[in-house]
Amino acid sequence: MDFSIRSARVEDAPALSRLMRSLGWFGDLAAEDAATTTVRITGYLETLSGADGCHTVLVVDAGDSGVIGYAAVHWVPYLFLTGEEGYLSQLFVEEAHRGLGVGTLLLDAVIAQARERGCSRLSVLTRASREAYKRGFYTSRGWIEREVMRNLLYEL
Repeated sequence: MDFSIRSARVEDAPALSRLMRSLGWFGDLAAEDAATTTVRITGYLETLSGADGCHTVLVVDAGDSGVIGYAAVHWVPYLFLTGEEGYLSQLFVEEAHRGLGVGTLLLDAVIAQARERGCSRLSVLTRASREAYKRGFYTSRGWIEREVMRNLLYEL
């Protein structure tokens, strides 16, 4: 199967909604109907298309199978770094297409964009219970797990 990586378009919103909802990982998504999810994602993609280049959403297009994965990156300037940090907030692949190199293609595309932008580093937050973490998806590709840092949340 041939895959291509491209920037997400507004017309990808239904496919992205379907993909995210199919994961069953996000309680907020379960609380809203599919049409609402698609409308919300459409709004985000419209906003991102006019943004100042500080966000990137890439999709994996599998031709007749459509969008089968995506990655979202937020380019964050830190005063203490010599270049931006790319925060990889989302990288998901449809279950039926996992293990085919789709995630690696997305990750490689994100790394290439970070290098083009002159970034200092990339970061990602992932659950230790996720299969990708358990099989070392990121660490096997050169990512280093921080042992002294902790991720804290303030729920609103």
